[in-house]
Amino acid sequence: MDSRVSELFGGCCRPAGGGAGAALRGRGGPAPGGGGGSKTKKKNGRSRGGKANNPPYLPPEVSSGGRCLKLVNPSQYRFEHLVTQMKWRLQEGRGEAVYQIGVEDNGLLVGLSEEEMRASLKTLRRMAEKVGADITVLREREVDYDSDVPRKITEVLVRKVPDNQQFLDLRVAVLGNVDSGKSTLLGVLTQGELDNGRGRARLNLFRHLHEIQSGRTSSISFEILGFNSKGEVVNYSDSRTAEEICESSSKMITFIDLAGHHKYLKTTIFGLTSYCPDFAMLVVSANTGIAGTTREHLGLAMALKVPFFIVISKVDLCSKATVERTVKQLERILKQPGCNKLPLLVNSDDDAVTAAQQFAQSPNITPIFTLSSVSGENLDLLKVFLNILPPLTNSKEQEELMQQLTEFQVDEIYTVPEVGTVVGGTLSSGICREGENLVVGPTDDGKFLRLKVCSIQRNRSACRVLRAGQAATLALGPFDRSLLRKGMVMVSPEMNPTICSVFEAEIVLLFHATTFRKGFQVTVHVGNVRQTAIVEKIHGKDKLRTGEKAVVCFRFIKHPEYLKIGAKLLFREGVTKGIGHVTDLQAITTKENGLEESLGPGQLSF
Repeated sequence: MDSRVSELFGGCCRPAGGGAGAALRGRGGPAPGGGGGSKTKKKNGRSRGGKANNPPYLPPEVSSGGRCLKLVNPSQYRFEHLVTQMKWRLQEGRGEAVYQIGVEDNGLLVGLSEEEMRASLKTLRRMAEKVGADITVLREREVDYDSDVPRKITEVLVRKVPDNQQFLDLRVAVLGNVDSGKSTLLGVLTQGELDNGRGRARLNLFRHLHEIQSGRTSSISFEILGFNSKGEVVNYSDSRTAEEICESSSKMITFIDLAGHHKYLKTTIFGLTSYCPDFAMLVVSANTGIAGTTREHLGLAMALKVPFFIVISKVDLCSKATVERTVKQLERILKQPGCNKLPLLVNSDDDAVTAAQQFAQSPNITPIFTLSSVSGENLDLLKVFLNILPPLTNSKEQEELMQQLTEFQVDEIYTVPEVGTVVGGTLSSGICREGENLVVGPTDDGKFLRLKVCSIQRNRSACRVLRAGQAATLALGPFDRSLLRKGMVMVSPEMNPTICSVFEAEIVLLFHATTFRKGFQVTVHVGNVRQTAIVEKIHGKDKLRTGEKAVVCFRFIKHPEYLKIGAKLLFREGVTKGIGHVTDLQAITTKENGLEESLGPGQLSF
């Protein structure tokens, strides 16, 4: 690690106070009913060697720090208070929290003796059992400051035991050039078996015959990797079905496997914009380096502000010098003014834990893994990272989304024998229950149709209630599939949804060979909406060149769409590319447009 990274991540864990007590700090913000620690740092501390040195400190905690807790033989009242704090932290962390034992509130690494640490972990385990959680020791480190007795600090992951499908679910989009090893890596992670060097691991991920024949992904597929409450991997190696994986897991990683070939770029963009990934994993082949669509995929992740980490695959095919050259090539690009990222090469479990915690907090950190899907080299480091990776949103933001009216994006449409029409997508806001009545639209003529949700499945297992931010498939019974298309939304009838054919967006033209003028046609991506639009007007200018900004008026050429002000926008046509956000809508209200009242084929009444 370079000096800047070492300084940023200084130390490793958060530990606890000396004596018979243990200072405890938790991920997930301040616990209720406690005050902040002292901000005054001690000076001129002495190590066991007798030399004066500065005491080791950790940076201040996000959202105002943790509590100083007595974990050795606490009284019954104190124990109940600690359990209440743990409940709160688990709620804030959406089912998981990281405790650091041996650190004072102000970040001073004090450490505990072996006996004190054992007693503190025993108390922490009792607390976890009380709230229905398990604990896993992530890492330990000896503190060599101001003590003649060896003292340790320990970092512990506390995670709720799975209960009624309420597992933490993170979505990770998988990007990278064709033949970089994306599908093979996912096959190894989710199937639990190493690849044979000829692509055996990826066969279960392909959806079409031509993908198996060519070895290239052309569609979007989903794979799941689970972690139980003890941090152990749950995949198809010990579970026969996705339902078993869900039942055994406290945390789920849903990988969205996207296409790497340039001719499938529109599919890749659709996957990034419509499925709302929490993170992106950019896979780079060690032997070819940054080639093909790698730069383009990196640019897409940055334009859509999706935090990404990098995996350098196929290290078994290359010499150490080749791998180092690829790493340096990536570091050089990440440090360029357009990226301004701080690369962190992960070489140990300690690096993986640090990277996971800092990655979600700082948008500038970019962890880099070097691994092989054939030999399994460093594969465990990626699993440690994924296990600890925290969600981007806390429980308060989740609650606010759930209080809003129901809005479900339609990304996939299927017909299932004996079930009927099924739609797949993400619930943007609100709560959706079995048997709920919604309206779907807009149709080609701008109408919304009534329907009923017959059943819900998440990760291929039945679910009664769907909450904001979760992806699922909804069975619509006899509803006519021909009335549906990708890009529609299913919303609560009380929402009175607005739609538009004409909208304005503030854009930046990333690249265009000549000049961008009125009348130019582009493919516009806004969330799950993908449609060709024509440039009606460029405000304040006659034309745009590469790198210029402007407010542009677009008009969809086929049918109206459901858009929101502030939504991220990406457009392309050939080599032309631009990004921006929607600033204004010329809305067609449902009063003008009308809600379809007549019960045509496949429509369900309330």
